[in-house]
Amino acid sequence: MISYNVALSSIINEFQLEKIFMPDNDNILVYRSDVNRPGLALTGFFTLFEPERIQIIGNTEFAFMDSLDSESRKKHIDDFVSFSPVAIIFTRQLDICEEFIQAAKQYNVPLLRTNMKTSAFMAALIASLSISLAERITRHGVLVEVYGEGVLMLGDSGIGKSETAIELVKRGHRLIADDAVEIKKVSAKTLVGSAPELIRHFAELRGIGIVDIRRIFGMGSVKETEKIDLIVRLEPWDSVKNYDRLGLEEEYFDIMGIKIPMVTIPVRPGRNLAIIIEIAAMNNREKRMGHNSARELNEVMIRRAQAMAGDIDSNK
Repeated sequence: MISYNVALSSIINEFQLEKIFMPDNDNILVYRSDVNRPGLALTGFFTLFEPERIQIIGNTEFAFMDSLDSESRKKHIDDFVSFSPVAIIFTRQLDICEEFIQAAKQYNVPLLRTNMKTSAFMAALIASLSISLAERITRHGVLVEVYGEGVLMLGDSGIGKSETAIELVKRGHRLIADDAVEIKKVSAKTLVGSAPELIRHFAELRGIGIVDIRRIFGMGSVKETEKIDLIVRLEPWDSVKNYDRLGLEEEYFDIMGIKIPMVTIPVRPGRNLAIIIEIAAMNNREKRMGHNSARELNEVMIRRAQAMAGDIDSNK
């Protein structure tokens, strides 16, 4: 399994952490998205302690250390820091005792501080790490935001994905990625797509070449990331294939174990794909809100047919 990492320096910059002590090695990497409050470790219980996690010290841990005499406090802190955790962060702008600073220097452990409340900081840090360290794949496709829905268009090269994306941008929607979409599994239910940095905001149009969407259409035409809510598979029109005309059949596309709703749209001259995808995006949102037009119409037709059948029976 591929292991991803994020530089501690980028976490420091993102959360504007105060550096109390930093080792000379500035290439410290974080591999775990879960963090730890080391209350038990500070008491001397290290069974199942994981130094690969960032350690967060808040009011509870601070109060425990403050309750100890100087000699006991030094021993507990020294035992804890000797496991060389990837980083130790104090919250609430708490005063850091000299014993902690000396231990951090002795064992070369980054010692940082924030003025954020402990719970709020942990939630924000875990969310950030979950994105940075998420399992990911890259797929050939185009990702756009349409009426707030993340729509991933898939299909063979030359089917018209990029042209459709540009038409959607002209209609006020936003491009996230063209040609290559980096997809991250940020939770058990959520996929987030973005463009590789090298080709971000660019699109390829056959016959024209590479165009910079941000420069041509403005900053409002692009977006860095977007949750994937719907997959649209474009395929050449097949006159002998029976396409779903009512929308009663639910299709899903599996990406990294997460099933995303999918619609298949046949492509042929004269079809306005941009408008079709707009309708598909709005319809997908309606379904998520509990409204399924196809099922509602089907139920009305069934009730009417049953009523007509009842009238016929009563007239016999």
